[in-house]
Amino acid sequence: MALLEYTLWGDRDKVKIAIERLRQFEPPEGYWLAFSGGKDSVTLKALADMAGVRYAAHYSRTTVDPPELERFIRQCHPDVIWHYPEKSMFQLILEKEFWPPMRQQRWCCELLKEGSGEGIILTGVRWAESGRRKQRKMIEPCFRDRTKTYLMPIIDWANDDVWEFIRVYGVPYCSLYDEGFERLGCILCPMSGPMGAARDIARWPKFAAAYVRTFDKLIEKRAELGKKITFKTGQQLFDWWIRRNSKPTENDQMVMF
Repeated sequence: MALLEYTLWGDRDKVKIAIERLRQFEPPEGYWLAFSGGKDSVTLKALADMAGVRYAAHYSRTTVDPPELERFIRQCHPDVIWHYPEKSMFQLILEKEFWPPMRQQRWCCELLKEGSGEGIILTGVRWAESGRRKQRKMIEPCFRDRTKTYLMPIIDWANDDVWEFIRVYGVPYCSLYDEGFERLGCILCPMSGPMGAARDIARWPKFAAAYVRTFDKLIEKRAELGKKITFKTGQQLFDWWIRRNSKPTENDQMVMF
C-alpha cells in the first residue's frame, strides 16, 4: 500500500508521523501487533505495511467475539496468528463462582486478552476512545511484565482520522460498522451499556441464551456448596447483569455476596 502524495490532515500529516514512529522504534525481531479486527487495528496493520516494518499480527479469541468479526479476520487477514484461551468465558464464570464481568470488575480482559504479547507490542489505542485512555503515553512499559513495551502509533488520531484513512486507502473493515456498531468488542461486554446489551441480545440471541444457561449452572453450583443465593434463576441474574450496575444495590442483592 503506497503512501498517497497528498496530506490528509493539513500541515501535520498524521499518516506520515505514524509511519515515522513505526520505523523509529522497530525492534530487530519485529513487532508483536495486537490485532482485534476493529477499525483501529486494521488501520494500524495497514500503516505497518506502509512503513515496511517487520511484524506479526496476533488475535486473541475470547469465545464471545462476534461471528461476523471472526469471519472478517479469516477472510481479509489470513496472515493473522490466532490464540485460543484454555477456558471459555462461560467456563471462567463458573470457575470464578463470584460474579460475571462487570464494568468496574472486568476480570475477563486480563484472562482472555491481555496476557499475550512479547517485546514491543503495537496497539491501536487512541486518546479519543475514553478518558482513561487519554492518560496513556505513546510508548510505555507494561506494568505487569517489564519485558514488554507498548507502542501506540495512532494514539493522537480522532475517530474521523481513522475513518478518513480507511476510506482514502481502501482498507477493508468489518461489515458490523455499516450496521451502526461503533465498537466491536465481546458480545454483551460490560462496557456496552444497557442499550448496547439490548442490541447484542437481539443480534446474537444464542450467546444471550448461553449466558443464561451458565448463570443457571452458577446458581446450582452455589446451592450445592451451601453458599448464599438470592436470584432463583439464571434469567433473573442475567436481567440484573445487563443493567450494568458497577456494584449491586441494596434492593438487588447479588447472588455472589
